[in-house]
Amino acid sequence: MARSIKKGPYVADHLIKKVERMDQTGQKRPIKTWARSSMILPEFVGHTFSIHTGKTFQSVFVTENMVGHRLGEFAPTRTFRRHGSATDKTVSLK
Repeated sequence: MARSIKKGPYVADHLIKKVERMDQTGQKRPIKTWARSSMILPEFVGHTFSIHTGKTFQSVFVTENMVGHRLGEFAPTRTFRRHGSATDKTVSLK
């Protein structure tokens, strides 16, 4: 369910502070975060975030097309191995 318009987008307070601090100092290092549910704001464009996947951190560079999405959408938590062995069988005709 979508968040109410009157409430505005959810962004973790500490994340906004980190981005503002990076803009003031001019540093360009990844911002480490566990806040996967935070919305990407236009101020985040051009920054790199290290988003926690439950086991490791995945680096994500934010572009203009990502504004309005959540940070967690760009760092998948599950890895696809492959489907069962039934799809691996090859049919040999004799």
